[in-house]
Amino acid sequence: MAPARNTGSSTTRALRVVEAVAAAGDGVTPKAIARRLGIPLPSVYRAIGTLVEAGYLVRLHDVRGYGLGRRVAQLHRSLAEQVRPSAPVRAVLHDVHVRVGAAAYLAVLRDADVVLAHVDDCGEHPRPGPMHVGEALAPHGTAAGRALLGDARPDEPVVVVEEFEPGTAGVAAAVRVEGGRGALGVSVPGAELGARRSELERAVREAAARIGELAAGPGAAAP
Repeated sequence: MAPARNTGSSTTRALRVVEAVAAAGDGVTPKAIARRLGIPLPSVYRAIGTLVEAGYLVRLHDVRGYGLGRRVAQLHRSLAEQVRPSAPVRAVLHDVHVRVGAAAYLAVLRDADVVLAHVDDCGEHPRPGPMHVGEALAPHGTAAGRALLGDARPDEPVVVVEEFEPGTAGVAAAVRVEGGRGALGVSVPGAELGARRSELERAVREAAARIGELAAGPGAAAP
């Protein structure tokens, strides 16, 4: 049993080192990582050696420190591709965006995380700054998170003011997606919510129903 515990501890340390490098930015030194994490310096050196060899970190000779490696970017691209909805679902999001003039997005539930899967927006109707595909959304600070994890009925849109960032508002509804559960939402300037709430709720409800039909497959809606 002892070897298994040691392996797990080494894995945890390596992951924490990657996170520390990501937080500190290019050029962070092993000593700085050790201080930041409270890990003995020899353990940090061992973790760094393994991570550099695997491509998760790189040695930056110009600044005599370390930075994130190519494998980190590859992991993020893989996650974004795995959560990306099908073309018909993306078409529904695009239709919502064009019809109501608002950024439209889909989030999916992965274990306990509400992960942004796709956003359809444009320069005139942009997404809020903090929205990045593949990243987890605040479960109770976003309409999608509350629609998925709250106590709202499946056909009842959830409204959140100050969603993602100050000055924005979101409307979302839970939806069945291929392989699990999701939430379709729109994000608009908070000043528009009062006059447009009914329109946005209707658009979200109808689009969620369309995505649910796509997930159910051909003929599922037939009597």
